[in-house]
Amino acid sequence: MARPKPVTFDKRKTVAENRRARFDYHIEDTFEAGIALQGTEVKALRAGEASIAESYAEVREGEVWLVNANVPEFSHGNRFNHEPRRPRKLLLHTREIDKLFGAVERKGMTLVPLSVYFNGTGRAKVELALAKGKQAHDKRATIKERDWKRDKARLMRENG
Repeated sequence: MARPKPVTFDKRKTVAENRRARFDYHIEDTFEAGIALQGTEVKALRAGEASIAESYAEVREGEVWLVNANVPEFSHGNRFNHEPRRPRKLLLHTREIDKLFGAVERKGMTLVPLSVYFNGTGRAKVELALAKGKQAHDKRATIKERDWKRDKARLMRENG
């Protein structure tokens, strides 16, 4: 019998985070995916240089690809340096890929990368979310709720 996966992932060093994703999307489910990288990409990530702000993931021919993620060229790289915005393959189990593909095709959901990080064993991972886009009124409600939490914390701090 398979052991259940932990809800939180073992994040040791976060390289890039997509903070806008939690505001723009309702996050339904999260997955931890490995990422197939070239040598200079790993070195650039270890230096903390990456951006996934405008990136997304898609399922193509039974594989999941991270599209439009920016990993700038490694400063000490040579002529074999990588291309900064190339599509990168995400490593998931077949069952997980089938689940993602079904949700994207049938339910109209989106695959959004939330963060890129190195786990405890030093492997580069992507936290991938299955999400549904928010409407404008949902975003206003999120802003209202966030402001109320901030005001409530301020009042509690001042009044004890």
